[in-house]
Amino acid sequence: MSDTPFGFGLPPEEPENGDEGKKKDPAGGGQGSGGEGGGNPFGANPFGFGGLPGMGGPGGADNPFAAMFGSLNPNDLGAAFQQLGQMLSYEGGPVNWDMAKQIARQVVAQGTPDGTKDASVGPAEKAAVEEAVRLADLWLDGVTSLPSGASTAVAWSRAEWVEATLPAWQQLVDPVAERVGTAMGDVLPEEMQAMAGPLIGMMRSMGGAMFGQQIGQAVGALAGEVVGSTDVGLPLGPAGKAALLPLNIETFGKDLGVPKDEVRLYLALREAAHQRLFAHVPWLRSHLFGAVEGYARGIKVDTSKLEEAVGQLDPTHPEQLQEALQQGMFQPEDTPEQKAALARLETALALVEGWVDAVVHEAAKSRLTSADALRETLRRRRASGGPAEQTFATLIGLELRPRRLRDASRLWASLTDARGVDGRDHLWEHPDMLPTASDLDDPDGFVHREQLDFSEIDKMLGEAARRDDDEGDGEK
Repeated sequence: MSDTPFGFGLPPEEPENGDEGKKKDPAGGGQGSGGEGGGNPFGANPFGFGGLPGMGGPGGADNPFAAMFGSLNPNDLGAAFQQLGQMLSYEGGPVNWDMAKQIARQVVAQGTPDGTKDASVGPAEKAAVEEAVRLADLWLDGVTSLPSGASTAVAWSRAEWVEATLPAWQQLVDPVAERVGTAMGDVLPEEMQAMAGPLIGMMRSMGGAMFGQQIGQAVGALAGEVVGSTDVGLPLGPAGKAALLPLNIETFGKDLGVPKDEVRLYLALREAAHQRLFAHVPWLRSHLFGAVEGYARGIKVDTSKLEEAVGQLDPTHPEQLQEALQQGMFQPEDTPEQKAALARLETALALVEGWVDAVVHEAAKSRLTSADALRETLRRRRASGGPAEQTFATLIGLELRPRRLRDASRLWASLTDARGVDGRDHLWEHPDMLPTASDLDDPDGFVHREQLDFSEIDKMLGEAARRDDDEGDGEK
């Protein structure tokens, strides 16, 4: 689990010669495992200014203000002042998304730590992706009652993935950033806020820019790792668009000893299965994103530390705000509301990923000789705290535990055996019909529990409504 959700490290330097930018030390610190343990999902300093996987200096301890002004290099000073001007002039929402997009594109342009550079997708790769998604949908028709959810199949470069997914990241991150940003303006009594307006405005502007820096770094780093639009179990791309990243798929399968076509097809099965679920379970997207908003509402801020920092802040020394935030004034409290929201989101994501895992395995096991190996590779990637899980944890504060995914996959497979494909998929009709966290602990108990006959309930309600209508007509 990352130490620093919403930590703020240095933005990458602007590339000097096209894609040939200066690279950061890829060994960013503070990243724990996304393993199976429980406990508090927050690190020791969740709202400080540390680094992200692959970004920032060693340990993520760089101070952006010291980096800007510590060495008065004439070549860098103009860019530093320009960046500071952007930070102080921002007047938008809780996150400066223009800055986030700019930095994400810079990170992508620099390439991944292994030296792989982003590149436009050629016609042959586009055709291969389209064919893989078409075949994947054909195979899935036999293992799920949910029809195809992908109206188009696209092959994206890393930069295209950034552009296409930023709206979803905004919906995910804004509620959390809004809560923290509001606290920065609420630490003074009302009668003093008018007098301190410029200071509060400066803090909010810097906060929005700092959030933008960190999120841009995170999304840019993630773009170098993901293979599609649903790697974090959420619909990050446009609805109905199954997307794969050929460059990252090639890197993913490089040392597996599996034919490239099989790797592409297996990942296309996963992408197409996600698309079916999100297209034909209309409440699912709002359920997942609503749980994130519920978590954001539960954030508590240590206002005493913030009040002290604001009272001592010298506007001519903005690094003081950086130092104050590094001391951990935004330590979230483990409130019942947050526990409930995080549990709801964790369980829902586990059910989504478990269903996809079970359905894809059923479709691929008799057709792809490498199906078992690819399934285990993806599971190990999650168990070791893969990039998608780490970035999601960094931005939102949620640790998606691999143990829950395995439990959910076993439960969906057992449901298929006991109730058939239609009976299994019928559970997605309403969130109250889905297994709960306790059901994941006892999948056999859920599978063999007596099913409620909702058709009988509907019949009873209909008869009662007709009786009321008849009685009303008789009184007229």
